[in-house]
Amino acid sequence: MTVLPRAFAWQRTDTTGGEFVTLDDRRGLYAKGTAFAADNALYSCRYDLHTDDGWASTRLEVTAEGAGWRRTLRMERAAGRWRVTTGEQGDLERVLPTAPFSGIEDPDRLHQVLDVDLYNSPLTNTLPVRRLGLHRAEPGTVSTIEAAWVLLPSLAVIPVQQVYEVLPDRRVRYSSEGFTAVLQLDAEGYVVDYPGLAALA
Repeated sequence: MTVLPRAFAWQRTDTTGGEFVTLDDRRGLYAKGTAFAADNALYSCRYDLHTDDGWASTRLEVTAEGAGWRRTLRMERAAGRWRVTTGEQGDLERVLPTAPFSGIEDPDRLHQVLDVDLYNSPLTNTLPVRRLGLHRAEPGTVSTIEAAWVLLPSLAVIPVQQVYEVLPDRRVRYSSEGFTAVLQLDAEGYVVDYPGLAALA
């Protein structure tokens, strides 16, 4: 088993929960994370995330589970196409009746996606920041991307448009689906503070 050289932890500020990740970012990113939260339903998740050397996402594996249920998701990008597989044990709908199905019915809807965005994970906001060099860009730089938004705890995958605008003092304004937040970054592009969601521990 690979021992990863770096670790980060974020404390949720909106609810009980947090995220802990070990990673290697010397050539792209390989990260192994765990998170738990009491959002709509109490759950935990474990994930493995891989990018290429340019920080474009190539694989995400997630397991989410709670009382009486477990769901799995595997997303893998090769030759410009995403392959998405899912699994389920138990009954999440019993706990959360509004939970959508996991995965995505038509993975070809992700054909422009280079970034995955795991729901309420500060780490995954770093992916487009590093891929596009926004942590070193001049204030006023704006980038619009297509991302694969992975909802928790359902593991539904939704293609969404996201906008990142570079602000002074290592900040970026992140906007998507009518939501906006100003994220504070460190010198390497990792999220230090995500107002209303989480802060680096």
